[in-house]
This record gives sequence, structure tokens and C-alpha cells, in this order.
Amino acid sequence: MLVLGRKKGESIIIDDNIEITVTAIEGETVKLGISAPKHITIHRQEVYLEIQEENKRAKSNVINLSDFLGMKK
Repeated sequence: MLVLGRKKGESIIIDDNIEITVTAIEGETVKLGISAPKHITIHRQEVYLEIQEENKRAKSNVINLSDFLGMKK
């Protein structure tokens, strides 16, 4: 893990097209602004983990159409 110190208004650049800027520091909370191309998906970690878990549940609930229709493979 790379750890960088940044002050309010300072940024880091990732892969030439993602910029993360410290927009505010309020006590224990740091607010970040993220500029990235539209095809880049950005989530808070807890949201990302919920999406992954929901995808696993959905995948486990998939019914094989052949089995459903009673057809042999």
C-alpha cells in the first residue's frame, strides 16, 4: 500500500486520467473529490462489498433452463 500525505486542495494522479483531490478535512473525516472518465466505476468500499455479495447471491439463484424444462443435457 502506498501512503501519501496531502493537504486540503492537493491531489494525486492515478494512471494519467484519475485525479483524487482532498477537498476538506473536518476532524477525523477527509473529504475527497474524484475526477475520472465515465467508464470508471467508483464506489465506497462498503457499497462495493454489498454489490459483490448481491452478485454472488444472484448467481447462486440462476436456474439452468434445461433443468427447469426437464430436458437432458
